[in-house]
Amino acid sequence: MDQEECKGCGLCVASCPAKVLEIDQGKLNSKGFHPSSYKGQGCLGCGNCFYTCPEPGAVTVYLKGYVPEEVK
Repeated sequence: MDQEECKGCGLCVASCPAKVLEIDQGKLNSKGFHPSSYKGQGCLGCGNCFYTCPEPGAVTVYLKGYVPEEVK
């Protein structure tokens, strides 16, 4: 989740069958929105969050087992 691109609409949270996303009420991004965040484990990789998000670039779904270099 790119929290700076997120507008906190909650569509990704509602569409997640694994319930691993939440709106972070304790954080505001630079645009003044409470962004969604990933709870850390349990993602199914279904892509529902990606397809329902209206903000281009806010959500990236990786293949299971893939960890990008910038996250390591």
